Amino acid sequence: MMGQRATALVSDPSFLAKALLITFLCQLCLYYADFYDFSAVADVPDTVIRLMGSLGVTSLLLAVLYFWFPTLIPGRGVFVLASGLAIAFVAGWRVGFIWLTSRVGPRERLLIVGTKPGAVALARELIARRLEFGVEIVGFVEPEAGCLACGVPTPGVIGEIDDIPRLVEERKVDRVVVSLADARGKLPMDALLTMKLNGVTFDHLASVYEEYTGKIALENLRPSWLIFSSGFRKPAMFVFSKRALDITAASIGLVLASPLMAIVALAVKLTSKGPVLYHQQRTGLNGRPFTVHKFRTMCQDAEAKTGPTWATAADPRITRVGAFLRKTRLDEVPQLWNVLCGEMSVVGPRPERPEFVRELTEQIPYYGQRHSVKPGVTGWAQVRYTYGASIEDTMEKLQYDLFYIKNASIGLDLFVLFTTVKIVLLRRGAR
Repeated sequence: MMGQRATALVSDPSFLAKALLITFLCQLCLYYADFYDFSAVADVPDTVIRLMGSLGVTSLLLAVLYFWFPTLIPGRGVFVLASGLAIAFVAGWRVGFIWLTSRVGPRERLLIVGTKPGAVALARELIARRLEFGVEIVGFVEPEAGCLACGVPTPGVIGEIDDIPRLVEERKVDRVVVSLADARGKLPMDALLTMKLNGVTFDHLASVYEEYTGKIALENLRPSWLIFSSGFRKPAMFVFSKRALDITAASIGLVLASPLMAIVALAVKLTSKGPVLYHQQRTGLNGRPFTVHKFRTMCQDAEAKTGPTWATAADPRITRVGAFLRKTRLDEVPQLWNVLCGEMSVVGPRPERPEFVRELTEQIPYYGQRHSVKPGVTGWAQVRYTYGASIEDTMEKLQYDLFYIKNASIGLDLFVLFTTVKIVLLRRGAR
C-alpha cells in the first residue's frame, strides 16, 4: 500500500514542483540561520540547533502556504518524511565535512613574502577561516636581511629572500604571495622564473587578498595594480542592465512599501516635532552633490550646536521611533525615489556627506575612487561590514567598495539585494 501511494505521488506531474517548493524554503531558512557561514557555526551542537530551528521555521511557512493554498500539499506524511531525511542528510554531511577537512590536507599551501601590516592582515584572515578556505600558511619570508619582524602570526618568519627556492621545495608550496611593498627590487628573479616554469604560482598580495576576503587591501595597494588588473570596466550592456534593474526594483519597492511608508510617516509625525522627511546633501557620481531623502530619525535641528557629526551607539539625538527605523532600515526607503531619478543605484557605495568626503579624501588613499559609480541604497560594504562611524571603519568599508567597483555585475547586485533582505529581517549592523 505504501509503495503504491509513493508511486502515485511521484507520478503526479505537480509533485516535483511541490517538492522543489519545500526544498527552496528549507534552503532559504538554512541560509537565514547562517548555516552555511563557517565563521558563525561554532561546533556540532550549534549545527544541530541551527538545523532544527531552520526546519521549524520551514514548517511554519509551509503551514501558512498550505492553509491558503491547499493544492500545494504534496501528500499526507510527505513533509514529515522529508524533514527526517533533511535532518539525517544535512547534519550527516556537515559533520562528515568537518571530520574530513580536519584529516585531509589543505588544497593550497601559501608562502607569504613580506611581513608588513598588509601581509599580516591577509594571514590572519586566512588562518581564522582555514576550514572554509582550505588554505594553509606555511610561513613568512622577511625581505630585509637581519630584520626582526613583529606581530607575525604562527608559523612566523621561516626564511629570507634568498631562501625562497629552498622553502618552496622543502615545504611543498603551491603559491608564493608577494607583497611588492616589502619585496620590490629584492627578489631573485632568475630563481623565481625557474620555479614559475616548474609549476609554482606567484601572485601579488593584493590579488590574493581580494580573492579570499572580498575586499581590496589598502595597505598594499599601488596605482599600477589598479591600472593593470582586470575589472573596473563598465560595458554598455552592464550599464543598461543595471539601470533597468534600478528602475524595476525602485518602482516595485515604492509601490509595495507605500502603505508602510504612510504608517512610518504618521509615527514620525506623532512622536517628535519636525518634518517627516529629512533632506540632506550627499556626494554622488563623479563627486556631484545631490539631495538624499530619508525618514527623519533624529530630533529636529540635531546638529545645530555640533555641526556635521557621525551617529554613535546610543546616540541621544535619535528618537525612539528613529531607533526602530534605523534598526529595520525603514528610514532608507524614500531613497528609492533618488534611484528612480537616476541620482542613486539600488546597489553601490553608500553616499557620504560632502563635509566628510573632503576630510576622508585627505586622510584615506583612493577614497575618491568610490565616486566613479553611482552611490547605492545598499552595497557590498553594507552586507559585509557593520555600521561605520570612524576613520578606521571608513577605511575598512572602502576596501569592500573598491572590490565592488572592480567586480560589479548584475549577479553581484542580485546577491547584495538578497543578502540585504536577510540583514534587514535579522536587524543586523544598524545604528
